[in-house]
Amino acid sequence: MPVIEVNHLKKQFKSVRKQKGLKGAVKGLFRSEKKIVTAVDDISFSIERGEIVGYIGPNGAGKSTTVKMMSGILRPTSGEILVNGISPVKDRKAVVKHLGVVFGQRTQLYWDLRLGESFELLKRIYDVPDEVYKENMSMMNEILDLKSIIDTPVRQLSLGQRMRGDLAAAMLHSPDVLFLDEPTIGLDVDAKHAIRRFIKEINETRKTTIILTTHDLGDIQELCRRIIIINKGVVIEDGSLDELIDRIAPYRELVIDFYTEQHIEHPNAKIVSSEGSRTVYRFMKDEISAAALIEYIGGKAKIKDIHLEEASIDDIIRIAYGGSSEE
Repeated sequence: MPVIEVNHLKKQFKSVRKQKGLKGAVKGLFRSEKKIVTAVDDISFSIERGEIVGYIGPNGAGKSTTVKMMSGILRPTSGEILVNGISPVKDRKAVVKHLGVVFGQRTQLYWDLRLGESFELLKRIYDVPDEVYKENMSMMNEILDLKSIIDTPVRQLSLGQRMRGDLAAAMLHSPDVLFLDEPTIGLDVDAKHAIRRFIKEINETRKTTIILTTHDLGDIQELCRRIIIINKGVVIEDGSLDELIDRIAPYRELVIDFYTEQHIEHPNAKIVSSEGSRTVYRFMKDEISAAALIEYIGGKAKIKDIHLEEASIDDIIRIAYGGSSEE
């Protein structure tokens, strides 16, 4: 049975349309104009135990709304969610016992307490047994290096340190599922590396199922075997990143530096640019191999340097969101 099942999920909000000027403001006090905004529109997917799934999309696509419904914070307008076979709408307390949630812009740590005191308080809230708490803290210390900040008040932690604390707090009760909403936002390179290492470690050692929403494509490339792309409340892609790249950009580019200026054509390759002694060829992966193209061109002229370029993941995701590729 999948850990998470989402069936025909829909979420709508009522929004009040404000009119311009003082006259409009006064009129709105007596008769407000309301409209229905659909944030999530009939989406369905399932996630197996131990998967790390990137749940991505542009701003306002419905990502955070979906996560809040899966974690029981919001109630769906219609549709069904099951986490370990339990509905967060019908039995939120039972579902929360199996969930860890980290929102990049918010913290569950207590601002005026030391980090260690925050953990001890959360231990009591979640009713974590002593032996489980000690085991989890030992693991979190090893992965996230908490010893150096354990006695620091939360309000004095840097953003990266606070995020390490939030990740540890989310794992104190050994959840089966971890929701991470923008966990690396605003972090430097070292902090991002620590967060990604943590995600990999708990997934590999504990088979924790992880749903990751992020705008950092480095997170997606390094962590996620599968991505679900949502746009305007609708799932538009669901599969592996490699499959998405092959479908949206089934081409590669071969950059060749010749010893002299050259203009060598091939029927299965398009010359994208030619400047001085450098020529860039674009070719379809299923029409010709890079080796065959290099062999053909090398038979026509002497090659000084050569390298292959894959389609940029930034471009791939932008196109998937609804942009257009540049020829």
